[in-house]
Amino acid sequence: MSSDSPRVPCDVKVETSSSASGYDGIILVTDSLDKLTGALDNLLAPLKAQAEFDESLVKDGACVKVNVPANRLVYAPTGPLTRDYDDVRRFADAAESGIKRGLKVGMKRPLLVRAPDQSFPHADLVTLLGALHALYVPLEIREDVPEKASTVSSLGFLGDNKMVQLALALESGKTVARDIGGSDPERMAPPRVEEYVRNVFQGTNVSMEVVSDDAKLCKEYPLFSAVNRCAKGVLRHRGRVIYLTYEGVGPIERTLMLVGKGVTYDTGGADIKAGGVMAGMHRDKCGAAAVAGFMQILAKLQPPNLKVIGAMAMVRNSVGSDCYVADEIITSRAGVRVRVGNTDAEGRMAMADVLCHMKEMGIKEVNPYLMTIATLTGHCVLAHGEAYSAIMDNGPAHLSSMAQTLQAAGEEVADPFEISSIRREDYDFHCGKSVYEDVLQCNNLPSSRTPRGHQTPAAFLVMASGLDKHGKDSSQPLKYSHVDIAGSSGPFPGFPTGAPILALAKAFIPSAF
Repeated sequence: MSSDSPRVPCDVKVETSSSASGYDGIILVTDSLDKLTGALDNLLAPLKAQAEFDESLVKDGACVKVNVPANRLVYAPTGPLTRDYDDVRRFADAAESGIKRGLKVGMKRPLLVRAPDQSFPHADLVTLLGALHALYVPLEIREDVPEKASTVSSLGFLGDNKMVQLALALESGKTVARDIGGSDPERMAPPRVEEYVRNVFQGTNVSMEVVSDDAKLCKEYPLFSAVNRCAKGVLRHRGRVIYLTYEGVGPIERTLMLVGKGVTYDTGGADIKAGGVMAGMHRDKCGAAAVAGFMQILAKLQPPNLKVIGAMAMVRNSVGSDCYVADEIITSRAGVRVRVGNTDAEGRMAMADVLCHMKEMGIKEVNPYLMTIATLTGHCVLAHGEAYSAIMDNGPAHLSSMAQTLQAAGEEVADPFEISSIRREDYDFHCGKSVYEDVLQCNNLPSSRTPRGHQTPAAFLVMASGLDKHGKDSSQPLKYSHVDIAGSSGPFPGFPTGAPILALAKAFIPSAF
């Protein structure tokens, strides 16, 4: 990144306001025209007049002319909020679609307004975050086409300033996650990820350590190095493990230890992705991107009594004469002999040794909780759909209800989770099938054609990292959860979501909300 690039990611200017004066349009988010009372009463008549000859307004929204200084009004309905399946995402969806419509009609200084509603405690926050998501401009555009670096000059919000500041802190983390996760495989190849992250955290209270020396990677992260073996022959693709550490003021009460999958491009390796399914594989780094995004939120909010160590396992799964192949047996950092079953299961390989290192550090930390975050399996999308992160606890984490805690937090801030379990069949699946190996990395089928295809990798990570020695029956139990964000990381084409950093922030920085 050039020296004149901005250290802090691009932010939309957001200002609180009590009137429509000075704005060129209003984005109104509500579930019902009946909510337009008090200060919003003057918007009711033109909307009702429009609805008389356009019945779709109530359901689909519309842009109408209003007799207020802003002149234009985009009505962005949430739809009903009281059914069994309605949740706070209704507000994010409505705000995002409202902003997009406002941009189409030429708004440059829109005012975002949410009609009063008590259905969800964080509806204002979620509404503003939905709008900001729609206003995100990709990193490559900001760098290469500077005249398109922003879509609006500012965004007004009819709401509380403290909440707006929280939204901006969360959005800055989402921006980091989207920049890393969404940028193309050359712009965010491992060395350039290091460059970007170093630029973002320079001068903050987040410290950074990078392991890029090949000899050290091979010695300390042998499974990661197997994936890196082909890519490292190309200077600009060489892998690295990036550690980011935040330590809040006051005595540490909890230590959160995150490992993110950062596969900058996944060809599948020797088991190459064929039939057109390779497109979009630059998004295989969204787990590591989420780790960096969460660290950005910590740098902004600076919560006390919390220590967070984040690791980004940045590697490219290339194909060529040096690529690792199925049937290789590689001894992990934990001393576990791993037989490779499929080189397209590289994400677990990239994370297992880093997780082992976190385990070694975690034993010495205060109240540690370990987590892997990865766009790991198509089976997760098949099982839970495209909007949900799947979380799986080991024994100690299950006893502490970690999955339920993250699920409840995500539900409040439109970052939903589904809970899966790691069962005995998952461990059996990865047990070595011969005397040659201790653990089988993967079978020879895609996860989407494998029973329990998103749960078994969690068992592999436990076994290959040595975390199975720290279960609930251990004298040193360690809480660990695996989070598969293959579905929740966002659509392609489209923007990454930054999942699961909003849920992490709500769960581990509750005082900010």
